Amino acid sequence: MEPKKIKQYIEAIGRRKTATARVRISESGKGVFTINDKIMSDYFATDELQKTVQDPFTKSKIAIKFDVTVKVLGGGSHSQAEAIRHGIARALTEFDEEMRGKLKKLGFLKRDPRAKERRKFGLKKARKAPQWSKR
Repeated sequence: MEPKKIKQYIEAIGRRKTATARVRISESGKGVFTINDKIMSDYFATDELQKTVQDPFTKSKIAIKFDVTVKVLGGGSHSQAEAIRHGIARALTEFDEEMRGKLKKLGFLKRDPRAKERRKFGLKKARKAPQWSKR
């Protein structure tokens, strides 16, 4: 019987609108966030976006430090931050199934499916019609 392989990392995908984030968390003990080969503070300039990315760790009060590596594509900066949050939450539930209830209650496991509606023929935008004139 061969020995059980130790997983180096846990991978999960997070999405929001058109943003997709491939998240890998590893139990190393440093707590480093790397997003598209940049440090998180360089990638997300505002504290609000950085806080959004770290929410699954801070709100679930995990004592273990994880290294987080992310590849994110599409969407705007806010959408990317929420996609990363979704991916981290999914990876944490894979790591520890008991966290699922807490993260679900916070709404971190729900994918936000809202996206821009397509433009319809004969209209100016998705729902905006040309101005109506009686004569």
